[in-house]
Amino acid sequence: MSTSFHDLAIPERVALVREGSAHYTAQLMNIDDADFGRETLLSAWTAAELAAHVAYNAAALDNLMHWAHTGDKTPMYATPETRNQEIAYGATLPPVEIRQLHVQTLASLDQAWDETSDQAWSNEVITAQGMTVPAAMTVWMRTREVWIHAVDLNAGASFADIPEIILSTLVPEIAGKWRDSGLGEGLVLFNTDDDQLIEVSPGRQTTRVQGSLAGLAQWVTGRGSAGVHTSDRGEVPEPPRWL
Repeated sequence: MSTSFHDLAIPERVALVREGSAHYTAQLMNIDDADFGRETLLSAWTAAELAAHVAYNAAALDNLMHWAHTGDKTPMYATPETRNQEIAYGATLPPVEIRQLHVQTLASLDQAWDETSDQAWSNEVITAQGMTVPAAMTVWMRTREVWIHAVDLNAGASFADIPEIILSTLVPEIAGKWRDSGLGEGLVLFNTDDDQLIEVSPGRQTTRVQGSLAGLAQWVTGRGSAGVHTSDRGEVPEPPRWL
């Protein structure tokens, strides 16, 4: 696999997240108003709920950038309940207002990134999962958000649309999270694009899931097994959770 997303200079990372934001926005704008109540590829959420989530995620990351700029501790969400309440409220808005919310929160986050100094990118913030990370990690967090949820909107996007450097960072990252959590015992991933093997856990291999990089990314993120198969052509298992 190629260089990691995290090895890129920050302007290059920001360019990729902005490309993803434009891609996501195009998918959102393609949804008819009457279809905002339909299910997405995340069956628990309608298009309105997913769009509200993505919009408020931008606002939450903007909070972290304020923290990085000022030192004033502003968490992504006041509480987990606050996050859920925001999504529930946002989903009740008319489609035109949901789109406006997306545009406004995205513009504010973009401005925060534009105003970030070299020092501020290195300042530590705490994610909603309780992880302490440099503020630069907000770019990767948002990159995953917009590229993956563009697919989830079920308006025509696919994992094949996602730039290779993002996929080649995402798949090993998720495999590493499984490994660190003691999940995926005996599981190995095989990327047929470049014949690269990714061991999820050391020791005896019992299940090999293989496919294109885009197919593996779709599977490891829990978006289905259409792009992968096992080495013995048996049933593809459900992947462990990653978030």
